[in-house]
Amino acid sequence: MSRFEGKVAIVTGAASGVGRATVSRLASEGATVVGVDLNTDGLAETVALQEGLPVTSRVADISSRDEAHAVVAETVAAHGRLDVLANIAGILRTSHLADLTEADVDLVLNVNLKALIWTCQAAIPHLNATTGSIVNIASNSALMGAPYHSVYSASKGGVVALTRTLSAEFAKAPVRINAVAPGGIKTPMTKAASLPDDVDWDLIGPLMGFRDMSRPEDIAAVVAFVASDDARALHGAIVSADMGLTV
Repeated sequence: MSRFEGKVAIVTGAASGVGRATVSRLASEGATVVGVDLNTDGLAETVALQEGLPVTSRVADISSRDEAHAVVAETVAAHGRLDVLANIAGILRTSHLADLTEADVDLVLNVNLKALIWTCQAAIPHLNATTGSIVNIASNSALMGAPYHSVYSASKGGVVALTRTLSAEFAKAPVRINAVAPGGIKTPMTKAASLPDDVDWDLIGPLMGFRDMSRPEDIAAVVAFVASDDARALHGAIVSADMGLTV
C-alpha cells in the first residue's frame, strides 16, 4: 500500500514498542517519518531498522512546550509540510494509591498528557493546511476501572477528553483528530511494569481478558488506518483496539 505517499509524519515514542512499529508502518506505506523520543540509543536503532526508508530522528522532551513546538517547526522546515501526528509516547506506573509519589504523578502526566497538548497545539495549523490527521494513544484503562493504575488511567482519561475536546473545537476545520485505545501490548513498557507485591488478583481479573495481548504491529496497523484517508469518516472517535477487553 502507498496510502502515505508524499506525506510527512511525526511519531512520538519512536524508540521502541508501538512507536517503533508505527514508524515502520507509515514509512513502508510511503511516508517521510520523523521519529521523536528521549531514548537516543533506541531512536537510533529504530532509524537503522528502516533499511533506507525516509526516516529521521529527533531527540526531544516534548513535555516541554518549546521542545514540542521546535520538533514540529523543524519538521515542516525540512520537509515542507506535515500530514500526520501520531502521539504514541507513553509511560506506565502501577502502585497502590497510597504509594504514589509526586515524582510518579508528574512524570506520567507530563509524558502521557502534557506532551500531547503541546504537540497538538504546534501541529494543528500545519495539519489544517494539508487536511491532515492526529492519532493519540489512549488506553482501555481510560474506559474501565483499572486497579493500581490510578495516575496512568487518569492520564489516559485525559487523552480521551483532549481528543474529544479538540475534535469539537476543530469540527469545522480540515484536520481529523482521533484516538486509539489499546489493551495490553507486548512492549518493553508492559514487560517492565510490576504490580504491588500484595496485589488482589480478584481485582485484576477484569483487566486480563480472554485473548492474547496485542503485538506492537497490531496497534500500528490501527494507527495507520485511522491516520489515513481510508478513515476520513472518523473525527473525535476513540477506537478500541483491546482484543475485546472492554466489551
